[in-house]
Amino acid sequence: MQEEGTAGLHGYSPSLGIDYVREAIADSLNRRFGMSYTKDHIFPTSGCAAALTHAFHLVTVPGDTVLAFAPYFPEYHPYVDLTGARLKVVPPDVKNFQVDFEKFEEALTPDVMAILVNTPNNPSGTVLTPETLTAMADILKRKEKEFGHDIYLISDEPYREIVFEGVDAPYVAKYYDKTITCYSFSKSVSLPGERIGYVAIAPECPEAETMIQMCGQISRGVGHNCPSSLIQRAVVSVLDMTSDLSVYEKNMNILYKELTGLGFSVVKPRGTFYMFPKALEEDAKVFARKALKYDLLLVPGDTFECPGYFRIAYCIDTEKVERSLDAFRRFVKAEYGM
Repeated sequence: MQEEGTAGLHGYSPSLGIDYVREAIADSLNRRFGMSYTKDHIFPTSGCAAALTHAFHLVTVPGDTVLAFAPYFPEYHPYVDLTGARLKVVPPDVKNFQVDFEKFEEALTPDVMAILVNTPNNPSGTVLTPETLTAMADILKRKEKEFGHDIYLISDEPYREIVFEGVDAPYVAKYYDKTITCYSFSKSVSLPGERIGYVAIAPECPEAETMIQMCGQISRGVGHNCPSSLIQRAVVSVLDMTSDLSVYEKNMNILYKELTGLGFSVVKPRGTFYMFPKALEEDAKVFARKALKYDLLLVPGDTFECPGYFRIAYCIDTEKVERSLDAFRRFVKAEYGM
């Protein structure tokens, strides 16, 4: 703010974003993940929601289908629905929240133009493994030949940096050429209110540069019209940095130990700041209403098309997590005699 002129700070940026910002994002991705992006593969957006909206408009027309995997972020529905396409959901693999490939192939019909993945995942905290992504890419290549059209992989990655110790979190675009990466700095540097992210189209994707140009036109149609010039410039300074994210793993370990000790079935999160245990009765909505009496705010898994489970968010002070443990004990004992 001290060095840049008023127009640079507060004027409109170019429709495709500020060139040196796009170059810096590309360079950061190349250094970190062994990619070959240039600025012509990068489109800055107002957070990941805007990035996803652009991606859905890029690769669908009304009547097309986007395939997602339960459990999934429920806002995907309006993002997809408003394009005129429809969201179809693959039932969950509740064993480990990876991918049930049999159900995936059943759902992968000729009207599917894009597959949507979210890794690390909200709400389960799961990270898709290299084996899962390799198998998915193989299926998509085979189905492209069968259907006679491109199938894109849209990777929703706002939690990419929140991965726990010892977890291999692969960069999705390295596994499939037609990958559109949607990113937000909201979680990695803890500034959700600044609304800054980007679309990155894999360099190997046919017509990648043209697709970025198309993003500029899509912006006009959806009223996006480029993110803040000031925040685009500011975020360049933190591209390879994160906030102190260690609190999330600490909170996860505290909750995981307590809940499994109380008899909950939990797939241990590998990232994010969410946990997705199985409820202690069949109806998770009833379960969550009972929990409210003990000041526990739990989100039923029905919201994520995974009934019988519930989401906990632990992006809070560790002291508050520790205070919740007694509430969980009282809740489980009083309502379920455990």
